[in-house]
Amino acid sequence: MGKAAGKKKRGNDFASPYTLGAAVKKGDFATKLSLVICGAGNIIYRQFVKGFLFLAIEIAYIWFMIKSGFQNLSLIPSLGWLEQEEIWNESKGIYEYVAGHNSVLILLYGVLTIFITFMFILFWKSTVKSAYKAQCLTKEGKHVNSFMDDVKDLFNDNLQNLLMSVPLAGIISFTVLPLVFMISMAFTSYSKLDNHLVLFDWVGLDNFKKVLNFKDAIGQQFWSVLGWTLIWAVLATGLNYILGMILAIVINRKGTRFKGFWRFCFILSIAVPQFVTLLIMRTMLNQEGAVNVLLKSVGLIDESLPFFTDATWARVTVIVINLWVGIPYTLIQATGILQNIPAELYESARVDGANAFVTFFKITLPYMMFVMTPYLITQFTGNVNNFNVIYLLSAGAPTPVGNSAGKTDLLVTWLYKLTVDQQYFNLGAVIGIMTFVVLAIVALVTYRNTASYKDEEGFQ
Repeated sequence: MGKAAGKKKRGNDFASPYTLGAAVKKGDFATKLSLVICGAGNIIYRQFVKGFLFLAIEIAYIWFMIKSGFQNLSLIPSLGWLEQEEIWNESKGIYEYVAGHNSVLILLYGVLTIFITFMFILFWKSTVKSAYKAQCLTKEGKHVNSFMDDVKDLFNDNLQNLLMSVPLAGIISFTVLPLVFMISMAFTSYSKLDNHLVLFDWVGLDNFKKVLNFKDAIGQQFWSVLGWTLIWAVLATGLNYILGMILAIVINRKGTRFKGFWRFCFILSIAVPQFVTLLIMRTMLNQEGAVNVLLKSVGLIDESLPFFTDATWARVTVIVINLWVGIPYTLIQATGILQNIPAELYESARVDGANAFVTFFKITLPYMMFVMTPYLITQFTGNVNNFNVIYLLSAGAPTPVGNSAGKTDLLVTWLYKLTVDQQYFNLGAVIGIMTFVVLAIVALVTYRNTASYKDEEGFQ
């Protein structure tokens, strides 16, 4: 028990004593007044600038809520109901339109208001803790920081808070808020179906049921696209890794001459913008493209090869072209690792009589897998979301009649079609959520079962 108590005590040494619970229980009148009036405690304890700043932020929040915040929250349950009206203006002799509710804006402003309220709660909590800290320091006869002292601390002890504030604000504004808005959209009827592009309602889990239902047309397309997406991601990641590693090993051999030249040839393809390469390939492989015309002219084929008109041909084509685009990146990664494997390991293996295959499977491959596993997981994630290769090459084709998804569409390209081309924003949001779920499960399960995670010190 003594050891446990000691560990607990040492753990609490780093915990701040100025908590909200302590402020509520042990706070004096000034601190408890801060529960209602932000900054009141700081002002009473002569932290005037900080106290008035806290108060100004509270007043600004109250003003925002009175002016529009409460209205934004009140409209969220219904998402609006007032339609645009056409009214005849007798004096002008024209019809005038009176704007109704816009469900998109209502949802957006509602999400923004909830977020602002959440941030204010965190701010309110920090003001109460600040007032309680000033109370405790004053009671103990210690120095209470002035506003200038706090500013100086931002450039010294609390520099990390200053430097991280801008990136954190950017993440919240451009990642978290749009993500929450998109997730909310998945539970609505926001689509061109029944003209629900201006006014729409909450539909609960209906969109998820529709997408996951094998018997529904959308559901059948979802499972087909999901299956192909996983096959594509595994093949694109695995083949790029295997072939890139083989090339790196061949070039890195002592007997290979002009190593720099061969690496330059592969790296040169990286210098060409990817979209240029893909569009050129697409043009060359069209029904009347350079490849089919050349093969016909030499008499090897009578009809054009169906590179993008047959499902099997199209899928093989995008995988092969992705190898051309992706192998050079793997080659660079593998070359750096191969050059850092200790030469003594190979020399010891040769002394023991190991051949090239044994040294590869016992030394090279385990070493590279240990180092490159996080990279492979990243590549797998990137291939699941590989919009450029699929959309610029085949645009998802071939697409069966009546379907919104083509045979080479990935979840991300299908999501693009559903939202931008066909305006099924609710279904697109569901597809986005399902893509995230698939990626999160695969990435986490895979990484947690690798040596890179289980034995982080093994590399040394």
